[in-house]
Amino acid sequence: MWQAFRNGSVYDLRTGHADRDDPHGGHPWGPERSVRARIVAWLLLDGPPALPGRVPSLKLQGVRIVDVLDLAGGSIVPYVEMKQCRFESEVVLPETHFTTVRLVDCSVPRLEAARLRTEGDLHLPRCRFHNGVRLTDARIGTDLLLNEAVAFRGRNGRAVAGDGLSVGQDLQAELLETHGELSLRGADVGVSLSLRGSLLSNTRGRYALNAPQMTVGRSLYLTPAAVGDPAYTSGRTPARGTRTRRFECVGGLRLDDGRIGDAVDLGSARFTLGNEQEVSLRRIQTPELRFLCERPERGTVVLSGARVVTLVDKSTSWPGPGQIRIGGFAYESLVSPGPGSFSSFSLNRRLDWLAAATPEYNPEPYERLASVLRAGGEDADAREVLLAKQRRRRETLPVTGKVWGRLQDVTVAYGYRPGRAALWMALLWAAGAVAFAHAPHPPMQPGEGPRWSPALYALDLLLPVIDIDQAHSWRMTGPWQWAAALLVLAGWILATTVAAGATRLLRRG
Repeated sequence: MWQAFRNGSVYDLRTGHADRDDPHGGHPWGPERSVRARIVAWLLLDGPPALPGRVPSLKLQGVRIVDVLDLAGGSIVPYVEMKQCRFESEVVLPETHFTTVRLVDCSVPRLEAARLRTEGDLHLPRCRFHNGVRLTDARIGTDLLLNEAVAFRGRNGRAVAGDGLSVGQDLQAELLETHGELSLRGADVGVSLSLRGSLLSNTRGRYALNAPQMTVGRSLYLTPAAVGDPAYTSGRTPARGTRTRRFECVGGLRLDDGRIGDAVDLGSARFTLGNEQEVSLRRIQTPELRFLCERPERGTVVLSGARVVTLVDKSTSWPGPGQIRIGGFAYESLVSPGPGSFSSFSLNRRLDWLAAATPEYNPEPYERLASVLRAGGEDADAREVLLAKQRRRRETLPVTGKVWGRLQDVTVAYGYRPGRAALWMALLWAAGAVAFAHAPHPPMQPGEGPRWSPALYALDLLLPVIDIDQAHSWRMTGPWQWAAALLVLAGWILATTVAAGATRLLRRG
C-alpha cells in the first residue's frame, strides 16, 4: 500500500469472487485484507513523497479498514479513491479539507463530515451508511454524488443531515434510498438537484425530505430514473421503453421558502403520507412547477404563498376536498395535458379544483384563476370562474342575500351572461304586448295623449327610466292593474341585476 501510494496506483485486495468481495455481504474479511485506519490517516496526512514522475494518491479496492478513520481538521492533498471497501468503524471528517474524495460502493457505519471542504467532487455512489451521514455546513467545490447510496437512520432520526450544505455544481442523488429524514435545510446547490428514482422513507418522523429555504440554481427533479444506469450517469430523462423507478416519498415533504431557478419537477412522483403529513411548498418561488405526480391518498398539498410563472398540472394529480391549500398561491399561466386526455384540465375540473382547495369561501383563488384565463385570451372561461365565485359567496350570505343572489343568478347570471337579460326582456315584452292587446284601456284624459299601442305600453312599463308616454296615458283596472305592476317590478329587477353585474365587470377591469 505504501508503494502504491507513492506510485499513484491501485492497492487491490479483492479475491475475484463476487460474493466474497461484496462489502455489504456477510462473508467475513480476515486480516489478510485488513488495514488499520491509523495507517491510512498517516499516509493521507504525512505520507511519503511520490516516485519521480508520479502523483501520490490513495486508491484502495476491496480493503477492510479497521478502527475509526479520524481525519478531523486535517488538510488532505493527495487524491483519495476507495472502491468496494469495508469500514469497521465510522469515518470522522469534520472540518477536513480535501481536493477530491471518492468512496464508491463502500460499507460505512457512519460518515461524520460536518464542515467538510473539498476543492473538487465528493462522490459516495452505491455506498451503504448504517448509521447515517452528516454533511452539515459542508462545502463541496463541484459535484456531490449519492447515486444508488443507501442511508439508514442515524442520530436525531436523520439518515442524511445536510443542513447548510453548499454544492458548487450538481447534487446527484438518483436512486438514493434513505430510511430516516433527508434534511437539507438552507442548502445551496449551484446547478441542479436530482433525486430521480429515489426512495425517501421516514416512518417514524414527520418528514422524509425536509428542505426549507433551499436554493437550487436550476432545477429540482423528483422524477423517474432508469434502473441499471452506471452510478456516474448524469441526470437524464429515461428513454422510452427503459425500465424505470419513480421517485417515492414515504413521509412528508417540505420545500418551504425555497428558491428554484428553473423548475420543480414532480413528474410521476408518489407520495405516501399520513393524515397529518404534507407535501409543503409554502412560499416557494420558481419559474415552473410541474405538478404531475400521483394523487396522494392521504395528507395535504400546501401551496400557500407560492409564486410560480407556469403551473403545469393535471387533474388526476391533485387530492380531494380538504387536502389542498392554495391561499395566496400566485401563477401567471396554466399548462395541462392535451384535450381529450383523461387527466386534462377542463374548466369544470378546474372549478372542482378550486372548490376542493377552498372548503371555506375565499375569493382570491377564483380571482387569480380568472385573471390568468383572461390574460390568456379565455374571456368566456374567466367569466364562468367569476360566476362560480359569486355562487360560492352566496352560500355564506343570510337568507335574504341568498334569495336576492338566486334571483340575480337565474335572471342574468350575476351580470356575467348579459344575454339572459335581453332574453327575459324580450319574453316579458312579448307576453305583455299580447296580454294588453285584450285589456280595456280608457284614456287618462279623453281626446289627449298618443294612440294606443299594447306593444309600446308593455315596453314603457318594462323600461324603468325611459318614458315613451304610454304608461301615463292609459288607465288599467282590475287584474290588469296588477299585471302592469308586475311588469314594472320585473323591469326594475332586470335593470338592477344588469347594473350590479356591469359594476362587477367594471371593477374587475
